Amino acid sequence: MKKLVILGAGTAGTMMANHLQHKLDSSSWEINIIDHRQEHYYQPGFLFLPFRIYEPEDIIKTIREFIPEGVNLINDKADKIDTEGKKVLMQNGDVIHYDILIIATGCNIAPEEVDGMNGKEWGKSVFDFYTFSGALSLRNKLDEWEGGKLVIHITEMPIKCPVAPLEFAFLADSYFKHKNMRDKVEITYVTPLSGAFTKPRATATLGNLLEEKNISQINDFGIKKVDNESKKIIDYEGREVSFDLLVTIPTNKGDALIERSGLGDELNYVPTNKTTLQSLNNPDIFVLGDATNIPASKAGSVTHFEAEILTENIVRFINNEPLKEEFDGHANCFIETGDGKALLIDFNYTHEPVEGAFPFPGVGPLRLMKESRINHMGKLAFRWIYWNMLLKGNHIPFVSTAMQTEGKHF
Repeated sequence: MKKLVILGAGTAGTMMANHLQHKLDSSSWEINIIDHRQEHYYQPGFLFLPFRIYEPEDIIKTIREFIPEGVNLINDKADKIDTEGKKVLMQNGDVIHYDILIIATGCNIAPEEVDGMNGKEWGKSVFDFYTFSGALSLRNKLDEWEGGKLVIHITEMPIKCPVAPLEFAFLADSYFKHKNMRDKVEITYVTPLSGAFTKPRATATLGNLLEEKNISQINDFGIKKVDNESKKIIDYEGREVSFDLLVTIPTNKGDALIERSGLGDELNYVPTNKTTLQSLNNPDIFVLGDATNIPASKAGSVTHFEAEILTENIVRFINNEPLKEEFDGHANCFIETGDGKALLIDFNYTHEPVEGAFPFPGVGPLRLMKESRINHMGKLAFRWIYWNMLLKGNHIPFVSTAMQTEGKHF
């Protein structure tokens, strides 16, 4: 009996377990998925938690309920990957052998990478919302906060869901308006990028929205430290930005398991072929989701597209067939812009976000690169799609794995 092992039962790992359970012959292949956690978080919901749009029970379910019958869930912590011995060493001393390994270990925030970021003001006036605990603490802070200088800050790229910091800024503007205290809050958006986003076309649109909402923008900010005494962030050029409340996105890094195993780059991301999703260094290892170093967005929609292509490539690998070089970095996502509206963007490695209608050209009903209430409803509806379709590996109607041509959606 051959063994396929999936490391990580988050979005990427769970999808792959569901896809492969239908594709592999159970008499020949045993599928194991390893994760020490008990709970599965709907991570896009972390954005909504601070503003009480979602409650904790909306974004938490158990990992086990999404693992299909016929796949073994191992609820223990992996310590190291031995690529020469083709085995995963567990912290409890167990050894899990593999013939094919899928790395889906995601990434985590690392506030310790910036001097002072996780200092005495962490959890008091300095918060994150990329973790459940951080988002929940920030919610409690916003409940009682009376106003002042709100700074929304990105440490460095890449990060999970690169539009989420912008969404937070837009939602904060809306939140304080509805609390009749927007005039008491000065919002500043601080980014290491030269503009609001990584794609020029979207950067122009999103930058205009920041300006319209009276949100100041500071670009090219390479943070050196957080001064907890004076409540300032300081960059390497000596620029200072004062805050009363700092909402920061710390450095995102791959799992420490990758570092211990010697498989990652300087941020613990696994070097991966960007079109086949095969490890560049170990042909029997495949990588997807936030664990890879490919130049695609670290987002759920990207992982969905990766999983469909990777499933076919693993079958091809088993059958000694050439892998398909078909993943094009395709991403689409809703961007909350506040006041019950959202944008929808769609792009890939080479194409700028396109304009038009989705899912039906000329009909929609969703609009690309334009604010609308129906886009906002689409964003909220995605939570149901996530729990009931995406995680379970079900095909999502009208959603293709690749863009066809610029100017056309699908």
